[in-house]
Amino acid sequence: MDWTIVGMNFVYATLGTALTLTFMMLGYWIFDILNPLDINAELGRDNRAVGIVVAAIFVGLGIAVGLVIGMGLN
Repeated sequence: MDWTIVGMNFVYATLGTALTLTFMMLGYWIFDILNPLDINAELGRDNRAVGIVVAAIFVGLGIAVGLVIGMGLN
């Protein structure tokens, strides 16, 4: 077993995770700016519709960005 390959894959996975989380936060921030609602206040009031939309944003961005970064790093 070549530990260099294992180590590089770990570095790629860590870097890909950090980049994906960064882009997910950036996407949420852009959505928050473009949307006229105060999303944080709506989530604080237990507005489930806003929660579902925010969850869909995170899932969609996570899949898309994760695949792009994962394919680019390997």
